[in-house]
Amino acid sequence: MIRRHLLLKEMGLGPIWRLRDQGDDLDDGSPFAEALTEVETPAPIAPIESAPANSPGSTPSARAPARAPASPPTRIGTPPPRVAPPRVATPQTTAEALPLATARTAHIQQLDWPTLQQEIAGCRACRLCESRKNTVFGVGDPQADWLIVGEAPGGEEDRRGEPFVGPAGKLLDNMLASIGLKRGDNVFIANVLKCRPPQNRDPDPHEVAQCEPFLLRQIELIQPKIIIALGRFAAQSLTKSDARIGSLRGQVHQYHGRPLIITYHPAYLLRNLPDKAKAWEDLCLARQTFQQ
Repeated sequence: MIRRHLLLKEMGLGPIWRLRDQGDDLDDGSPFAEALTEVETPAPIAPIESAPANSPGSTPSARAPARAPASPPTRIGTPPPRVAPPRVATPQTTAEALPLATARTAHIQQLDWPTLQQEIAGCRACRLCESRKNTVFGVGDPQADWLIVGEAPGGEEDRRGEPFVGPAGKLLDNMLASIGLKRGDNVFIANVLKCRPPQNRDPDPHEVAQCEPFLLRQIELIQPKIIIALGRFAAQSLTKSDARIGSLRGQVHQYHGRPLIITYHPAYLLRNLPDKAKAWEDLCLARQTFQQ
């Protein structure tokens, strides 16, 4: 009994108590007898793996709490289970595997000048093809140093298939002549859109996205040294900005590696004559930039 008591005490399970008259191996004069008859609430103890759950003489508060079943031991030398890596999409190289818009752009970038004209004439990428009379490819020198970009064809341009005709076209010719240029001579004139929007409304973003590859291919084939954007819509389309034209003009922008100058559309200048002086300043800036 003394041995068991010592063992329990070493394990932190004592002191305990029991009735004196149950009989034990201790003499009344033993130094442990008084300790065994003490009534004392044992302090909380941590569970001990080696102590049995129902050891003799232990109180319910001293029992180790039930443990969750342990996971099966891993054998030494057994590799951990393999986890399949996430699938990563590999880049596609064929035109058929590319998104439709990307494949179309890649196709346009391979066209030569005559084939590009045919592609634009037969384009049905947006609904503007349903209301147009003619596509407007552009006119001028296909190896020009100066590229003039307008917004979109108007009613007369749609009928004739040529950009900047009528009063606005005449004013543009005068603007070019003021800095020593002439339509068709080292100058090419094009538009952001190749088809006329109904009632001359502003083009929507989808229409611009469908026509932009055509303009980019024209730039790559022409290789102009400078670009002039005429009007708010052309300026915002080429600068990818929604800023007012008044804040865009008077400075040199870039469009696909080429200097870009912003100025007013000739049709606007016909209605706002005082701004002709500002347009003259823009043309002078364009000439200075070209000479540099």
